[in-house]
Amino acid sequence: MNIPEELKYTKDHEWIRESGEQTVIGITDFAQKELGDIVYIEIETEGEDLAKEDVFGTIEAVKTVSDMFMPITGQVIERNPALDDTPELVNTDPYGEGWMIKTTIVDRAEFKDLLTAEDYRQLLDE
Repeated sequence: MNIPEELKYTKDHEWIRESGEQTVIGITDFAQKELGDIVYIEIETEGEDLAKEDVFGTIEAVKTVSDMFMPITGQVIERNPALDDTPELVNTDPYGEGWMIKTTIVDRAEFKDLLTAEDYRQLLDE
């Protein structure tokens, strides 16, 4: 299973990449495998200020529909428009072309509550 070392993770299987004053957020390889074939992604929070753990969108797979949660507090400044026509990018490239949203960073201290790659591996082994 692919768990990039440079990312931070949540217990809800989101990943976050810090990029200057912004972040890029998506779901993990583990999450996309558990969901199965992803058929639709709904993100209607662009432009909104959301708190840590708020729902920023939903992901629909053949098996189920799941909420996606904010790893940190921030404003959703962009959603991935490619997912409108090709939601399966999340299955094929969850850490690259399958990213979900970009956000601002309100409080860098919230990063200390996120999981490292090693912490996330341990969570999956439980």
